[in-house]
Amino acid sequence: MIPPESRFEPDPEEIVGEVSPALPDGWAVGTPDPADRVDLARLTRLLRDHERQGRGWAGAGVDDVLVEVSEAGLRTRENVVVRDAGGLVRAWGSVHDRAGGRMLFLHVVERDLPAPVARACSDLLVEWAVGQAVAVGSARGLEVQQIDTGAYADDERQAGWLSASGFARVRTWWQMTRPVTADESDLVPSVDEWSDRGVRFRQVRRAGDGLPDDADLRAVHDVLEEAFLDHFNSWEETFDEFLHRLREDPGHRWDHWWLAELLEGDAAGEPVGALVGTVSESASGPDGSYVSYIGVREAARGRGVAKGLLRTIIADAALRGRDRVGLEVDADSSTGADGLYTAMGWASKYVTESWHRDVPVT
Repeated sequence: MIPPESRFEPDPEEIVGEVSPALPDGWAVGTPDPADRVDLARLTRLLRDHERQGRGWAGAGVDDVLVEVSEAGLRTRENVVVRDAGGLVRAWGSVHDRAGGRMLFLHVVERDLPAPVARACSDLLVEWAVGQAVAVGSARGLEVQQIDTGAYADDERQAGWLSASGFARVRTWWQMTRPVTADESDLVPSVDEWSDRGVRFRQVRRAGDGLPDDADLRAVHDVLEEAFLDHFNSWEETFDEFLHRLREDPGHRWDHWWLAELLEGDAAGEPVGALVGTVSESASGPDGSYVSYIGVREAARGRGVAKGLLRTIIADAALRGRDRVGLEVDADSSTGADGLYTAMGWASKYVTESWHRDVPVT
């Protein structure tokens, strides 16, 4: 369940202590203020510059920053910033208590800083993250806490810092996209519900108050937990953790969740597949849809469940006037999922990497 209070240490000075002598006089660590427009704008700019340098364009907005620094977000997250002598944020770190044993780490340093100063900022953020790993791992009663962070494949600066700080590059991910055309709205009979080959595909049911059916949400969680059980770096996530995290996504919409159920045999009515989609908003053109999660139980694989779910979100995107559907695929996976995506029109747009460091909890 989601803790009533954060498991992290809120005071960065308790972890970092004195800042590196490599930083200019007057620079200090602190925490960002989400109510301060200057701080919020600065964090957004740092994140957008980070994206632009790593993959060629920026997509993040204020809402993406608020997920990390808002009061609601701080139930499972903590943040640190490095400020210059004038109080301007020059580097930002965020940690997320993602699931038991897995802590995500966001690591952003201003691009225009001199190399020694930028490296000192990076080292400070990593030192803080290691301390937070000890704090959250201890609160969870763990012996080892994993720090999971990432880098764009072409970001040599980030990769160099991570490698020097004890992180290992463990996985590569293809960030894929597929164009959507208006005529694809009829790919399936109805995005609300349709059937094929003994499988029913339907949206998560909604009650009269507009909220989703709890049993359906639990079915989505159960399907995804089982489907990803043998996948890379899969960690058990409680239903409450799962729901809280996905609802934080700025693109979250309940009408972008689908279930696949068997219609035949002794298992009729059993959920065997699930897809959680989100909105990818664009400031300069049509929005897109994004496949945050898609999973199929092993017993139902080979029956076209994944393909049916993907056809549904494509048709839904077309009905909404969107021009693309994105997703992420494990480039090192042996499941062959990338073959399905490629056959259905997806192509890689850019590549990201996962970097891990295991921190002993003492």
